[in-house]
Amino acid sequence: MKETLLQTWQDLAWPSITAVKPLPTGEGVIDQAAFNTIEVDKLFESVNYATTTVGQAVLYRSLARPLSEWDAVQAKQEAIQELLDKPGLKDAITALVAQAASHENDFYRLLFGKFLSSFEPVREPDEIEGYGYARYRQAVRFMRKLIAQVGQCEKPESRYLQHLFGTITAFADSREFSLLSGPVYITENGLQSKEERRKFWWLPAIVFKPRMFKPLLFVIAFAGYGLLKYFAPEAIAAIPRFAPFFSPLLLVYFPIVGNFDRDHAINPLRQLFKRSPAVGETLDALGQLDELLSFLKFKENFGHAVVLPELIDSDHHRINFADAKNPVLAKNNPDYVGNGLVLDEDKLVMVTGPNSGGKTAFCKTITQLQLLAQSGGFVPAQTATLTVADRIFYQCPEISHLSDGEGRFGTELKRTKEIFLASTPRSLVVLDELSEGTTFEEKMESSQNVLNGFYRKGNSTILITHNHQLVDIFANKGVGLDRQVEFADDRPTYRVIPGISRVSHADRVAKKIGFSKEDIDHYLEDKP
Repeated sequence: MKETLLQTWQDLAWPSITAVKPLPTGEGVIDQAAFNTIEVDKLFESVNYATTTVGQAVLYRSLARPLSEWDAVQAKQEAIQELLDKPGLKDAITALVAQAASHENDFYRLLFGKFLSSFEPVREPDEIEGYGYARYRQAVRFMRKLIAQVGQCEKPESRYLQHLFGTITAFADSREFSLLSGPVYITENGLQSKEERRKFWWLPAIVFKPRMFKPLLFVIAFAGYGLLKYFAPEAIAAIPRFAPFFSPLLLVYFPIVGNFDRDHAINPLRQLFKRSPAVGETLDALGQLDELLSFLKFKENFGHAVVLPELIDSDHHRINFADAKNPVLAKNNPDYVGNGLVLDEDKLVMVTGPNSGGKTAFCKTITQLQLLAQSGGFVPAQTATLTVADRIFYQCPEISHLSDGEGRFGTELKRTKEIFLASTPRSLVVLDELSEGTTFEEKMESSQNVLNGFYRKGNSTILITHNHQLVDIFANKGVGLDRQVEFADDRPTYRVIPGISRVSHADRVAKKIGFSKEDIDHYLEDKP
């Protein structure tokens, strides 16, 4: 069973949106290196419209650990389509999530909060004042309201929404919810719910309810008063004279009862809830509902056409985008230039062109859209058809470290080998330059070997390179697609078109940053 966010948060001081990290290379769809290069954190910021902490954490998890199964992605797409087709259901879930966002921290405060000492004022949102009664009652209200609102929603038809609704409503039948709702019985065998108490009714128990007023104690007091009045009326008459001596006992009552409830009921209960799979699954289900709404808000606010990609089944990775736009750079940018890509039986695309022409932005667009698709959401494009990738790799030049002992070429080659061994025909691999840090002749030979290896393996490979001689070799063999970034009047158009670029525009870039030959000459001439 997949680890819930609550399990991920176990050792944290407070729930974190970004707690889930990519799995090691070969175990998940992306690894940490690809996560960093694809700039998933920026992608998350661009598409995140979730309002609850758990909803944002679910969305972040979907990008850090994308789905790898066609059926799972399809199920989320069906849920999104149902919300588009049923405004009433969408509005009901929106109201449910908005209510949860307002009171979500009440529940986290019970699970993760820090108790303050007596009479210490609350200064931080994760602090619990007094003995925790108020926080406990707020947590109960949060869960009760969540379950009640789901029960009032229109019954969904899509399997994904049915599963989420079922998970939340099933929590009402759990032991954890019974304990949360109370009463809780403190026995020598541990805490018992009211259902468990019926089975072990003969065991002595103390009843816990989250309030300082304990009816049973007052019932005993009144019963004692009645007995005294009946059997020893003279003792009743003497009570006023001794009242000043008994009144300080009331001051002792509060810390005794409060500390007992906190130590023997509230603290054990919150640890139980914090480690409960049922609680974790319920919070996850709430977050997944919020994630679906976030997808819809992204669609409404992005400013360009977005679509739910058509998923196809294939023995190797395929992709077909029309007018694809980068989800980070195109947001709030009406002039952003989209590009298309069809990678079917060719399996290999080599993108050439000068620096700052858009090669990297194009490749990050493809990988970011693949990630969005495998999160189950919309992608910025006019049309999109793809297979679900089992691995998404993005290699970029790395700086070698002294401990590597291999130099830049060896450091890069280790990463390339790691990707090659972990990839399959259903993988998407982006390589930003190959075989840097060696002679041109060795670079050509090594790069050919690597590209031939990936091509024979059968995955989709996109190469970014300035090495047009390398691209010529594959073009002459009729292997792969050659693409170049377009320039007009010495300026990039940011369009990716067929062809091989044989210019670098290095001088243009040097002039742009003020370090051309002329700039160097001026610097030396002006220097005293």
